[in-house]
Amino acid sequence: MTAEKPDEDLSALAKGGRQNFFGFILRLVARLPFLFIAGRLYGPDALGRFASALVVVELVALICAMGEKRGLAQRLSDGEGVHPANLVYDGMLLAVLFASLAAVFFWFVPAPLFPSGEYTELDRFIVLAIPGYALTEIVLAAQAYKYDIATTVRARAVVEPWTISIMAGAFYFVPSMSESGLSMAYLASIYAGLATGLWSFFRSYGPPKEWRPHPTYMSKMTARALPLATADAIEWGTRRVDIFILGLFAAPAAVGVYYIAQQVASLPQKLKTSFEPILGPVITKNLKTKNYKAIASQICQVGFWIVAMQAGIALALGVPGEAVMGLVGPEFVGGTGALAFLLAAEVVAATAVVSEAVLVYVARVRNLWISIATIALQAILTVVLIEAMVAGGYGEPFKAAAAAIALMLALGTASLVKAMLLSKILGQRINTFRWPLVWAAAPAVLVGWLATRLPEWAELIIGIPAILGVYGFIIWRRGFGPEDRVLFKRNLDKEEAAAD
Repeated sequence: MTAEKPDEDLSALAKGGRQNFFGFILRLVARLPFLFIAGRLYGPDALGRFASALVVVELVALICAMGEKRGLAQRLSDGEGVHPANLVYDGMLLAVLFASLAAVFFWFVPAPLFPSGEYTELDRFIVLAIPGYALTEIVLAAQAYKYDIATTVRARAVVEPWTISIMAGAFYFVPSMSESGLSMAYLASIYAGLATGLWSFFRSYGPPKEWRPHPTYMSKMTARALPLATADAIEWGTRRVDIFILGLFAAPAAVGVYYIAQQVASLPQKLKTSFEPILGPVITKNLKTKNYKAIASQICQVGFWIVAMQAGIALALGVPGEAVMGLVGPEFVGGTGALAFLLAAEVVAATAVVSEAVLVYVARVRNLWISIATIALQAILTVVLIEAMVAGGYGEPFKAAAAAIALMLALGTASLVKAMLLSKILGQRINTFRWPLVWAAAPAVLVGWLATRLPEWAELIIGIPAILGVYGFIIWRRGFGPEDRVLFKRNLDKEEAAAD
């Protein structure tokens, strides 16, 4: 591989990265109105109830997707002689069956969704999001196999966030729906995103051809998918079990404040999770040829891209954290400490995510056990640290910060263990850290600290761009080599064509 002409895999990864970075910007712009509307209009109590229901709905939906978010790429790669659409529809059929059963169960047994016992009849309709969410995961994974990341960006970064923001604001002013506005807005956003994905999917794959689902094959497919589906659910659960445990020790308002901090922190998280669809096809192709050196190189390359971008965004949102949380409402400022640790958790988790992108294919069971151990460690640390805050007489904001610290420590441990396991399997070194990250972060923190001395409006309008500018300049000059800069070359395809 040369700097002048990157290989095809790097080109695909870079193209997906550019599209997803653009998607992150769109998601950031769209997410802020929702956070403002949810915080200012609905308040922390309503947000806490909504967050509790969301934990169960999305976890169950992810399980019902049967690991197809990442497993579909391997099924399509191995499915020679079978029409690709048929393989995708197999997964969609299973998802609809399992998700429908789950939705019916939670409709008649809503207690797990609403542990406080407070909900309206309209709130119960949130169970309809389970099949919609599961199908969206599969449809977008199918498009990603064809290197179509633009559909994911449209669905996840434009349609879904803008739909939930607009509908949450609109439903609040409808008397019969104002109490259930957040649930109804979420439901609308899920199906709007699904419609966006299906539009591209039908154009790419079309209808199935001579499709005859067979119970025996479907049973084998389910059994094979269970480790991957469980790993997906556990990886996702590490971002939600803290809300569940916090709800047992803290008031609903504290859960609502933590949820807002988590939503802000999840913005940089999208940078790494959005690389997963494009990593899958690239990795499975190299696994077929046992090109382990290329896989290790790609994992380190993408891992550094993710860490570098996440670190800059974490600094930009974390240093002026009080001003960021204050945008949602003054009662949310107490979540600033939790926000800082949640942002740090997303940075340290990047290595685990990119390593797992390979482990789900080469060491499914071992990866699953590491994931189980990670969420168990997080749960234990969360309880221990919250109990320590209670014993010390600290208030609700410290309980929230304790939950965030537990997440950071658990994800950091998982990153180390999964990187070591992958390195052993591939026989190659796995490392996503580079010292220029520190060189860029130090002056960015200084600039951010100076910005906190400004009025709140100036801290946000001037401080955030200044932090990003300083960090970006240094990481570009000192941290990014020729291969890294491929990520930002929009004319890459034209350059390659000219070189040929």
